[in-house]
Amino acid sequence: MSVTDFDGWYADQRRRVYVSLLALSGDADLAAEVTDEAFTRAVAHWKRVQTMESPGGWTQRVAINVLRRRMRRRRLEARLLPRLVTRQSELMPTGEVWDLVRALPERQRIAVVLRYVADLTEPDIGVAMGIARGTVASTLAAARASLAAVLTEIEIEEDVQ
Repeated sequence: MSVTDFDGWYADQRRRVYVSLLALSGDADLAAEVTDEAFTRAVAHWKRVQTMESPGGWTQRVAINVLRRRMRRRRLEARLLPRLVTRQSELMPTGEVWDLVRALPERQRIAVVLRYVADLTEPDIGVAMGIARGTVASTLAAARASLAAVLTEIEIEEDVQ
């Protein structure tokens, strides 16, 4: 086989690997991800794989090993997640103001959280977000202005009632 034969071999083998993984996992998205990873590894090592007695068998083995690791990780995460979520929710800022913060545009939301939850300085926020310190300052100012406008609106609505 030559490298150009990979495309035909891939077209012939992909469905077979995917359906096997789907049967093993019961999860179409996971099966697709693992199938893609297995074939990515096959093409990366194609010179060696194409000379094997069973390139399809090798790819199936790689796919099953990747699937095992992913499923093992999912089980571990499922076991640990309830403990982490409980701790996280205890630390998570709550209240109406934080609901408003979560409604801000992504850049503003991240900047506010890094400043007021993580307690980072503007230069550190700039590094974390990959933006200039001046952009951090203007982003925070825009976020504070948005929050002030919404809070003023809420106060006016409460006064009217």
